[in-house]
Amino acid sequence: MKKMISETQNQALYSILKAYERINSLMIHTPLAPSNILGQEKNGEIYLKLENLQRTGSFKARGAYNKLATLTPEEKQRGVIACSAGNHAQGVALAASLLNINARIFMPKGAPKTKISATESYGAKVELVGDTFDETKTATLAEVKRSGEVFVSPFDDCAVMAGQGTIGIELLQDLPEVDNVIVPIGGGGLIAGIALALKTYRPEVKIIGVQSYHVHGMISSIWQQKLIANRSFKTLADGCDVALAGELTYEILKERIDETVLVEEEEIEEAIHYLALKEKVIAEGAGALSTAAILSGHIDHLLKGKKTIAIVSGGNIDFSVFKEII
Repeated sequence: MKKMISETQNQALYSILKAYERINSLMIHTPLAPSNILGQEKNGEIYLKLENLQRTGSFKARGAYNKLATLTPEEKQRGVIACSAGNHAQGVALAASLLNINARIFMPKGAPKTKISATESYGAKVELVGDTFDETKTATLAEVKRSGEVFVSPFDDCAVMAGQGTIGIELLQDLPEVDNVIVPIGGGGLIAGIALALKTYRPEVKIIGVQSYHVHGMISSIWQQKLIANRSFKTLADGCDVALAGELTYEILKERIDETVLVEEEEIEEAIHYLALKEKVIAEGAGALSTAAILSGHIDHLLKGKKTIAIVSGGNIDFSVFKEII
């Protein structure tokens, strides 16, 4: 459990670079698109990292493939099981199909239909269990003990975080002088991987984490300096609907996250609407969190005169939800 925590920064970077070697030919080096509209409005340079254009429609395929690729032959034979609100499910399903591994995915009963059908299209078996992600996770861990399958955590795993950290490598390649990176937070795997990659090469870069007021376990934990759960209502950012963040991710982020932002549900809707109409980018709720933070005005003081990247982490939004917002 303490493996990633005890690694030095350089060792963590080595894990991310090895992950980059594994997935580079299989995953998309997603575009870093300048937003002239936001840049002019905020008096700085703002770029959108379009992980909604990644395979499966989100960044999750990176970490899932890296994890499954590092399994032993015996572990691959046992098959894998994962729990997910949707995007990790698709990532694991894709990785399992590429590596010829049997996969079962537990998803919350309210998971978006688009994410369920997409997961099944890659050949994984989907089971709907629990009303929230945390209930689904509890059921999954109980099933692991019974079945012997290998559990693939959506965030609290060294190999998964290293895979997500490959985004940080791409950011450094495309904009080495970046000042700020704004990242959505669910369980913390994405922002932890990016922070480990970026702060090794560029310690002065500011890592800004964003969550919904409705669900902000990680940000609450950072504020309280201990791991705690925080979920009051369902959020439009369903991909980040994680009440209790990971132990590994919390330990990494409590020393590396520089700023935190909470956004209202209306601000998430506004960001989805803005991205679609002004930037021609389709983002799901979680994918729009970073843009919501920018539009909210809460971090204007960090953006002025700086080069800022907002991670658009995914685009798997239900059409009915998208239609209602637009």
